Amino acid sequence: MHTVLRSATREVVIGPDQPFCLIGERINPTGRSIFQQQLRDDDLSRIAIDVGQQVAGGASVLDVNMGVPLTDEADLLSRAVKMVQELTDLPLCIDSSVVEALEAGLAAYQGKALVNSVTGEQERLDEVLPLVARYGAAVIALPNEEDEIPDEPRKRLEIARKIIDVATGRYGIPISDIVVDPLAMPVGADTTLVVKTLETISLIRDEFGVNMTLGASNVSFGMPGRPVLGAAFLPMAMTHGLTSAIMDVRSPQLVEAVKAADLLLGNDEWGSAWIAAHRAKQRNG
Repeated sequence: MHTVLRSATREVVIGPDQPFCLIGERINPTGRSIFQQQLRDDDLSRIAIDVGQQVAGGASVLDVNMGVPLTDEADLLSRAVKMVQELTDLPLCIDSSVVEALEAGLAAYQGKALVNSVTGEQERLDEVLPLVARYGAAVIALPNEEDEIPDEPRKRLEIARKIIDVATGRYGIPISDIVVDPLAMPVGADTTLVVKTLETISLIRDEFGVNMTLGASNVSFGMPGRPVLGAAFLPMAMTHGLTSAIMDVRSPQLVEAVKAADLLLGNDEWGSAWIAAHRAKQRNG
């Protein structure tokens, strides 16, 4: 199954037979106090730096989040989306928990965006999915309800089923436009949690065949040596059915691990992307 995202001039296809989709996470003020203050001061100049670094890192899609307290998030997100589109032709993932901001971002976007995200609560389904249908977007589905992240993989599977059924049945959203997030949990909190995430990925792949994404940095949260953990986790998740990740594409260790897995899993024909990247590294090295 393929999920197609578009900017005004470029198309990105997510699928199990495609190169892994790298969704750059950096245009997000969470945990960035200086960036937050810049946005409160109506200074969006940092976005251009973040775009440049992520394009250079090999991003396929860019996530754009403007969630800053004490600001007009809808206005900020609309302006940020327009700005990023002027800087790059990569498709965008429009990211907000505020429905009004999602709508503003979608209205400003030229192309077919990915919406981040909808959960299994009925209120969120009724708020977000009509926007996804109206703007012809794709959407990330988080299998949690009422602020509870289910511990058991099969419970996550059932919530994913609920979201898919409502999206396709009530709102006519194609199942190919639903990208499920199996919920990556921090290994530092419980060393069994990543195994449960991998099990969830396999269950969702086998049951629905949909594309999946997750926040790759969640896995290593609170642990030392985070790039090493991420570089080990992502290829493992790819073998279970993960087809994209929201991640720090500025980290060569993470990107190289994904590109190596693409080659070894047969999604880099003749190894051309791997060889080209190696030659570029030698030239710049």
